[in-house]
Amino acid sequence: MSGQLRAAIVQDDATGRVLMLGWMDEEALALTRSSGLVHFYSRSRQKLWQKGETSGNTLRVVEVILDCDDDAVLVRANPDGPTCHDGSTSCFTPWLWRKILQREQDATEGSYVVSLLDDGTPQIARKVGEEAVELAVAALSESDERVVSEAADLWFHILVLLRSRGLDPAALEDELRRRDR
Repeated sequence: MSGQLRAAIVQDDATGRVLMLGWMDEEALALTRSSGLVHFYSRSRQKLWQKGETSGNTLRVVEVILDCDDDAVLVRANPDGPTCHDGSTSCFTPWLWRKILQREQDATEGSYVVSLLDDGTPQIARKVGEEAVELAVAALSESDERVVSEAADLWFHILVLLRSRGLDPAALEDELRRRDR
């Protein structure tokens, strides 16, 4: 390793979404600038690595900016696929989404997430419809606690539906941002 390590925050140039945090030494920073692909220094493996060298999900550099103290880096980049090792658009994904991905990966017998995904998209879509009706009914005639509970159920089932279709919740954020323009 050459020199100090800097925290390197990678931001999607198109959406502004923070994708990940890594560490760069001088060599990783120089390679990032010269190659146009983001490189990091792995503290655990004690070596340089290029993001996407295994997965193919590289980060193409748009701009590299050092902070005022020269001890942190902001990299604006265009991702070629998901950034997180778990397949998510960003390493900073919501807790519930991460939990759904984990349950799917573990494939634990008796897991509700696994059973929903095994039932397939049509069954999950029906469940989303049921939960939406339950939320609407609660909103019209039940306590705030019931509304929150039913909204949580709906949100959970929407996320499972997205997963069944191979979509990331970041796509919803992107769509809403697009509509706001």
